[in-house]
Amino acid sequence: MSYKTDIEIAREASKKPIQEIGDKLGIPTDHLLPYGHDKAKVSQDFINSVQGNKNGKLILVTAINPTPAGEGKTTTTVGLGDGLNRIGKKATICIREASLGPNFGMKGGAAGGGYAQVVPMEDMNLHFTGDFHAITSAHSLLSAMIDNHIYWGNSQEIDVRRVVWRRVVDMNDRALRQINVSLGGVANGFPREGGYDITVASEVMAILCLAMDLKDLERRLGDMIVAYRRDRSPVYCRDIKAEGAMTVLLKDAMQPNLVQTLENNPAFVHGGPFANIAHGCNSVIATTTALKISDYVVTEAGFGADLGAEKFMNIKCRKAGLAPDCVVLVATVRAMKMNGGVAKEDLGEESVEAVKKGCANLGRHIGNLKSFGVPVVVAINHFVKDTDAEIQAVIDYAASQGSGAIVSRHWADGGAGAEDLARRVAEIADSGASQFAPLYPDSMPLFEKIEAIAKRIYRADEVLADKKIRDQLRLWEEQGYGDLPVCMAKTQYSFSTDPNLRGAPTGHSVPVREVRLSAGAGFVVVVCGEVMTMPGLPRKPSAENIRLNDAGQIEGLF
Repeated sequence: MSYKTDIEIAREASKKPIQEIGDKLGIPTDHLLPYGHDKAKVSQDFINSVQGNKNGKLILVTAINPTPAGEGKTTTTVGLGDGLNRIGKKATICIREASLGPNFGMKGGAAGGGYAQVVPMEDMNLHFTGDFHAITSAHSLLSAMIDNHIYWGNSQEIDVRRVVWRRVVDMNDRALRQINVSLGGVANGFPREGGYDITVASEVMAILCLAMDLKDLERRLGDMIVAYRRDRSPVYCRDIKAEGAMTVLLKDAMQPNLVQTLENNPAFVHGGPFANIAHGCNSVIATTTALKISDYVVTEAGFGADLGAEKFMNIKCRKAGLAPDCVVLVATVRAMKMNGGVAKEDLGEESVEAVKKGCANLGRHIGNLKSFGVPVVVAINHFVKDTDAEIQAVIDYAASQGSGAIVSRHWADGGAGAEDLARRVAEIADSGASQFAPLYPDSMPLFEKIEAIAKRIYRADEVLADKKIRDQLRLWEEQGYGDLPVCMAKTQYSFSTDPNLRGAPTGHSVPVREVRLSAGAGFVVVVCGEVMTMPGLPRKPSAENIRLNDAGQIEGLF
């Protein structure tokens, strides 16, 4: 049996004018800033006007650790949103924008798949409304102004050996991870070592996703630490006088993007930090706006629950005053088999025992999520070759962990295939059963926060950090940053820092390679193991297969 590709399905979508989608949420046409006929930004004036409204129910979609077998977190988010609307609920989806890096690399896009997609898919996975370009430009402006400040006399007395602000580009380019800048003589400045991260790892991205409005955005940008003086005192973005111009570049990017699903239901697509190297959540302004104008908001957090969901709870909810009413944990039979030791090429063969063995990963995530006081329902994202016995094994295991599991066929059937899941999620969200609380208090010392996540979420025995890192954390505490949450940067493929260690490992250690203070975003980044903040392309990148056909249509983009 042959199936249509995601892009073929998206191309056949019967889209409605974006004004009709806005009308479903009560957004007047004059508060939509259209980008073509099928996407628009929502004005700050409208956002301000609904702040007095009561919040709807907040539903988080997360997943087990990703495997090459696929999990379908975004697909489930979209399918659940469509399913809620099909059963008569007023629901909005809030997801992240796609980075060009993985689009042309290997991970793929961020618009869902099958018959549970957000459209226009091609636009969303490419330039969209230019938000990422604006973030890259604002970040690059500050980079240029730092080196320019040093060139013209360095009145802030920046120690050129301690410039911590790295450059960014929205592409996987390992050659730029560590570079030398200002080479070529006196006219080009003072040579120093530097490097690039991918745009989604930029603190500017994190700030845009956590800021409540333009004033908050500008304040946070000004609070970013860009370098240190010889006496180790910090130099802030505001000392370079860059925050005002950066805010101007980000003015439009700050406004949430409104698009639609294949079933013409509203979706806010805004922000895009990776969950393995940043906090991995849709923007606060998009989520909080959707909550004011919808009865249910379905949002996702990146990668597995040990990363995205943990950061959603401990960073986004803490900073924005949010509390999820229900968590949907996405799993697939195929992924359970891979966690149980089955090779990718053998996934088509039934193996109930491998499913049972692999369910340990699922159980770990269920327990972790429940530790935040939020009820959990497992969504089994259905694949055609799943057998009844394999599906039942997952259902039985979830029940043994005190969580129901529901098969959802949204990939093949859209919202109709997610109605059972939608009914259960709405029931849980409406019950008021959630007793949400973050994992640790603000007052806990920074290193103890790292240990809390490593031991309680990753189930590690210890955190390995040398004296230099521990001293740096203590210094930040002395400087008034001790109340900040921590943002763990580690591999998404395992609870441990070893990407090859699947299932639910114990007895491992978490080595901390580096810590970075994101004072503007309001968290401390903890870089663990070998994770890179600038990814590289795979041996055969997706870009090799992407092109325009004779009709001018994009081919190879999923």
